[in-house]
Amino acid sequence: MGFAPGSLIVHRNARHDRFGWVRPARVVSDDERGLLVWLAPGTPVASEVAADGRGMRAMPFAEWTTLSYAVKRHTWIGNGVLKFHPVGEDHSVWWFRDAAGRFTNWYVNLEERAVRWDDGALAGLDVVDQDLDIVVEPDLSWRWKDEDEFAERLALPDHYWVRDEAAVWAEGWRVVKRIEAGEFPFDGTWVDFQPDPAWVTPTELPLGWDRPPVVR
Repeated sequence: MGFAPGSLIVHRNARHDRFGWVRPARVVSDDERGLLVWLAPGTPVASEVAADGRGMRAMPFAEWTTLSYAVKRHTWIGNGVLKFHPVGEDHSVWWFRDAAGRFTNWYVNLEERAVRWDDGALAGLDVVDQDLDIVVEPDLSWRWKDEDEFAERLALPDHYWVRDEAAVWAEGWRVVKRIEAGEFPFDGTWVDFQPDPAWVTPTELPLGWDRPPVVR
């Protein structure tokens, strides 16, 4: 299932049968290497919050598991982000930028490999975020991120969506080898990316954005 360059899809993070977040994104390219998408500043998005409005990271995970949730619509307040999903791999790589659109760093999001879907009127990409991440600086120095959150959530397996801790760490270390070797995509590819000025940032979440998640 290929996505046409320039088309708008919804990038969604699933937590069991719920959504952690939903983000419309523009397809930059889709080829044998993988899918590259662009999340524009000011894009309408949705995120899961507790009934009191707090997000999962604003409280201990043990408390989060006792609460009821809702999906809150809001606007992406960060700078534009380029995201790459390599074919057949359990992570994505993000290019973070400053407000002027200049590359600042890579971010490796460890996740179950993406599942594509297409309803005809709307298409999307569903992932299960595994929470452990890697921050990579332009000089290829790197560090783990969110190890404490990962460990905290693993301690509550009846509520957590990560099934195999060892597999997540193994995937991370595989990516670290590429980082340290300066291999694609950490070789400067796309650091000068600029979005097509003809792309229109959506003003609303597209109809069907909340269809049930597709997970492996």
